[in-house]
Amino acid sequence: MNPPRLSTASLPCLPSVVRRPAYDRAALGIGIAHLGLGAFHRAHQAVFTDERIAAGETDWGISGMSLRSPAVRNALAPQDGLYTVLERGPAGDSARIIGSVAEVLTVPEQPDRAMARLTDASTRIISLTVTEKAYCRAADGGLDHAHPDINRDLTGDAFPRSVPGLLVEALRRRRAAKAPPCTVLCCDNLPRNGETVGRLTEAFAMRRDPQLAAWIRTEVAFPSTMVDRIVPSTQDEDRAAVAALGYADAWPVVAEPFTQWVIEDRFSGPRPRWEAAGALLVDDVHVYELMKLRCLNGAHSTLAYLGALAGTETVSEAMAEPALAGFLSRLWREDLLPTLPATPGVDLSAYTAQLADRFRNPRIRHRLLQIAMDGSQKLPQRLLGPALERLRAGAMPRAIAIAVAGWMAFLLGADERGGQHEIDDPMSERLVMAARTAGRDATALSNALLAIRDIFPGELAEHEGFRREVRSALDALLTRGVRASLHS
Repeated sequence: MNPPRLSTASLPCLPSVVRRPAYDRAALGIGIAHLGLGAFHRAHQAVFTDERIAAGETDWGISGMSLRSPAVRNALAPQDGLYTVLERGPAGDSARIIGSVAEVLTVPEQPDRAMARLTDASTRIISLTVTEKAYCRAADGGLDHAHPDINRDLTGDAFPRSVPGLLVEALRRRRAAKAPPCTVLCCDNLPRNGETVGRLTEAFAMRRDPQLAAWIRTEVAFPSTMVDRIVPSTQDEDRAAVAALGYADAWPVVAEPFTQWVIEDRFSGPRPRWEAAGALLVDDVHVYELMKLRCLNGAHSTLAYLGALAGTETVSEAMAEPALAGFLSRLWREDLLPTLPATPGVDLSAYTAQLADRFRNPRIRHRLLQIAMDGSQKLPQRLLGPALERLRAGAMPRAIAIAVAGWMAFLLGADERGGQHEIDDPMSERLVMAARTAGRDATALSNALLAIRDIFPGELAEHEGFRREVRSALDALLTRGVRASLHS
């Protein structure tokens, strides 16, 4: 007999070990429109919000909007927006049903409903987890005016396809309707993410209507945030783990026990009291953002490329390799920690030790190929920025050079055990062509990739010492393999 499907009707029948919403979901108001209803948002911001709704702040239900695929809507709509967070620690699992997502939409299929929600007077926060590539940034970090989606949206002839275009159209309509001010809350891994998204939004609006751009600048807040929780992609075995509890969930999310959210306390209007759920509200997020972006995300990317090359599948498996775990400690100690300012209330050495413990959690099967996606968008802020800072300080970032060489070798599409992998990246066509043309010639491959200014700034790419370190590390990886290279 098949277990019952998770829904409002089945909630009372769930086993007592599963924590569930104790509030009346039918009475929820929607105060947040969230763009990018992926696993991370559902395991992070939606959980913080669920805590505040349970405490009585019932105006902050979430309208979750997928920008591309209807898969999340199709999974969650029959479940009334309910889903399971399966928290996995070394000692075992715990399950919790999250009820804060009151509505699930797919923007391309339901554009009118999505725009109505974005412009509704009760929507006071538009939040985003859409990944770095969705913001249509150019190599200099500004708006990519040559991006086809940007050019299409600037005509105003069709419903927006790009994130900047969608934000500006929603804000334009809010202004025309004299709706109350709203806050745009970016939760993606971008440097100074609120400031960055505000700048991109204003740049797009300036092309449409300079007066609208001026209104956005004065009336709409774009606070920066730092978000942290390891959330691997959901696998069938995770659905099976939920089914073993006695009910079916089409799309549960898996997460580690650790969670952190640091938010710049700068909003255009009301907000949930997220700090009462454990978030940290601060005047300046930047130091926390740098700490996480470089130490966690930079280390994750490094582990993804070198670990995948070595033939390991997950973060915890890679951390079980002494050569990889030892190299990560070296990367933190030599090249990443020296670039960080003092962070209030944080011992940075203890922070990286905690990261290593989190990475070793065998219950979290965080696939390296998931982390390796979109490297061209991630490397500049995670590793190349710190490398440039080290060079300017008179130090050679040798560990970062090895990490960069790992990414270059990864682009060849094969690991040391004969396995093959696809390159999932917005620049994949260009990167794969460069790798295929150069082959396993370290000089040719490093020269071809370092010449891509959309990834490598000239000051870094033209530094002969850095070029030499990358070339040497790449040659070692291609001829001796990951383990032997890192042990030397």
